Amino acid sequence: MGDTRPALRGTAQPTQTHKRGAVVAALMLAMALAALDSTIVSTAVPQIVGDLGGFSVFSWLFSGYLLAVTVTLPVYGKLSDTFGRKPVLVAGAVLFLLGSLLCALAWNMGALIAFRIVQGLGGGALQGTVQTLAADLYPLKERPKIQAKLSTVWALSAVAGPGLGGVLAAYADWRWIFLVNLPIGAVALWLIVRHLHEPQRESDGGAEGKSRVRARVDWAGALAVFACGGVLLTALVQGGVAWPWLSGPSLALFAAGLALAGLVVVIERRAAEPIIPGWVWRRRTIAAVNLALGALGLLMVAPTVFLPTYAQAVLGLGPVTAGFVLSVWTLSWPLSAALSQHVYRRIGFRDTALLGIGTATLILLAFPFLPYPGQAWQPTLLMLLLGGALGLFQLPLLVGVQSTVGWSERGTTTASVLFCRQTGQTIGASVFGAVANGVLAARLGGAGDLDSLARDLDTGTAAEATRRAVADAVHAVYLGASCAAAVAFVVLLTLAPRRFPVRTE
Repeated sequence: MGDTRPALRGTAQPTQTHKRGAVVAALMLAMALAALDSTIVSTAVPQIVGDLGGFSVFSWLFSGYLLAVTVTLPVYGKLSDTFGRKPVLVAGAVLFLLGSLLCALAWNMGALIAFRIVQGLGGGALQGTVQTLAADLYPLKERPKIQAKLSTVWALSAVAGPGLGGVLAAYADWRWIFLVNLPIGAVALWLIVRHLHEPQRESDGGAEGKSRVRARVDWAGALAVFACGGVLLTALVQGGVAWPWLSGPSLALFAAGLALAGLVVVIERRAAEPIIPGWVWRRRTIAAVNLALGALGLLMVAPTVFLPTYAQAVLGLGPVTAGFVLSVWTLSWPLSAALSQHVYRRIGFRDTALLGIGTATLILLAFPFLPYPGQAWQPTLLMLLLGGALGLFQLPLLVGVQSTVGWSERGTTTASVLFCRQTGQTIGASVFGAVANGVLAARLGGAGDLDSLARDLDTGTAAEATRRAVADAVHAVYLGASCAAAVAFVVLLTLAPRRFPVRTE
């Protein structure tokens, strides 16, 4: 499967548990919390706005949560390598549940947004630490099993989240969307506290002979990373939405973000135990996987954000049917991921990922060639194939990169991968939003945006020219997504080693 190298003496052993099955159940519940939270709120927005007001800022219910999750991933990754997975996961779960309770008690939109950020601060710990523990619990040959289970949790959450949110908002109260997290999270927390036991950490020896458990935490670096990520991601999320891209607020945020990025570099170079260590980017394998999965996050915006509008506006489908067109890739993705082990054991991690992303590039390129207006089965088939291709791409890279590092570096490595993917999604939403709106303006001879036209299409007031403009805009987005997939292919082909330097266990 790949070249191997001896494990370093003194490397901490994988996480030990009395009942691994109980811990896996806890990880799946924790992952369900994080996955559901990104979808369950969307269908309850009308009820929330009707109760609390604040329509002009409600988008921060999603943006604030996303920002908090993204910028905390590197911090939690380093903390889990320093103090262990269990304390970080427990603290993150408690913070997430506290945020959920506060969201249910929110008295206005400003308070709800602030409490969603608290939720996100806990959600970052859930996402990163769960993925790291999954690698700790299983040896390399068994890791596809747990990763496939976690992928299935994400898939089911993507399908069930909007429906569950709508049911709770319609028949109970929107506050139950947050309260439902409490019993699920309490069970996961109890299982972790009761059944997860980590061994005593030892030194890695050599030049880095200090015990990492006793190492001082780089709080200055953590604060700088948080501030830099928050400012830059805010500029990307709000640019072209709350203000024009070339406006004063946008330019000021980007300038401040670049200045903070320079400060992060200075602080991290001087820190004994940096939050973002330089080896994350100096090692070819990790750097290549980070860049490739950043491109994955970017290309995923095309189907997840723009396909539902295409299905309703161009194909004339209802919201439920349009959701099904998107959701079919959640069926093929976990299945393909689970079967990918049989491929990468024969040809290696990199070549399996190249096969997946190369196929995904062709599928994304095929979308603009769909007939107008077309039939629902055509994009549905493409989404089914795309899920299968991306399952072959993502899982081998995640399992492979986690297998190139020891226990004391796995949390940082996993967090860097997830951080790049999340950042790619944020960049993709901004870039592809600008592309779609630009195409609409060009086709319709004036200013316009996809959201307002989608509302017109939903009410049946839009002309045929508008429908064609929406089709052209979404086609342009998919063309951009295929370019992102091609970039990922080139990065892996030129930067990643053909055989990952897998450590013996």
